[in-house]
Amino acid sequence: MARRTIAAILVMLATVAGADAVEGGPDPSGVWLRGDGNARVRIAPCGAKICATNLWIKDSSGGEEVGDRLVMTVKPKNASTLSGKAFDVKRNMTYAIDITVKRSSLTTRGCIVGGLVCKAVNWSRAK
Repeated sequence: MARRTIAAILVMLATVAGADAVEGGPDPSGVWLRGDGNARVRIAPCGAKICATNLWIKDSSGGEEVGDRLVMTVKPKNASTLSGKAFDVKRNMTYAIDITVKRSSLTTRGCIVGGLVCKAVNWSRAK
């Protein structure tokens, strides 16, 4: 359950990122649908950071709810990837995160326990 939650939140993954939030890097801003069809997330700037906020959750049995938020502090790793930390407000946990941004897709990869437990989640841009 924790791994599924990490992946989902990492991509909330939920949250929002704008050009100002990650200067010179890829822009993950927008609304994203999780690959398993279980979540819709908005990624947008929140102060100096990027936030991923759950807009819709199909199955809340894993503990995810509408309004859950992931606050990310990321920097460009290369032309298509942001890398840094993600803080899960609800669970009071911090994860390492990579966000790879393409025109109509996004992949989030979150890790805990010093990188020993990682999960990647694919997202598609909502129409």
